[in-house]
Amino acid sequence: MTNRNEEVDQFMAKLEHPLKAEIELVRSSILDASKDITEHIKWNAPSFCFKGDDRVTMRLQPKGRLQLIFHRGVKVKDSKGFTFEDSSGLLEWAAPDRGVLTLQDMKDVKAKKAALVKVVKQWMKSTSD
Repeated sequence: MTNRNEEVDQFMAKLEHPLKAEIELVRSSILDASKDITEHIKWNAPSFCFKGDDRVTMRLQPKGRLQLIFHRGVKVKDSKGFTFEDSSGLLEWAAPDRGVLTLQDMKDVKAKKAALVKVVKQWMKSTSD
């Protein structure tokens, strides 16, 4: 996979987390969603970029937690007029332009994988203008 990042590979190799296998499956699924998605480490976790801008960041703390934070980048943007149609129903909205997807375990990850990939693709496209 060409969009894998060595920094993230090293982070994952050293990571001690009860959901490490789940984290790796989610990581691979997101990277497989588009060749335009890249990754790096942000907030001490894998973060995924589209066209160079952070869009989806894992939240691994406290231990035992795996969440994906869907956001519009590092800088705060005016959310007036921003809409996102989450047809997956997976996201909980922390703000008008910040969604959170919580994954419980491997069974949950596998059950939501297809919908996760779809919503990631939609999010990357809708927030890249």
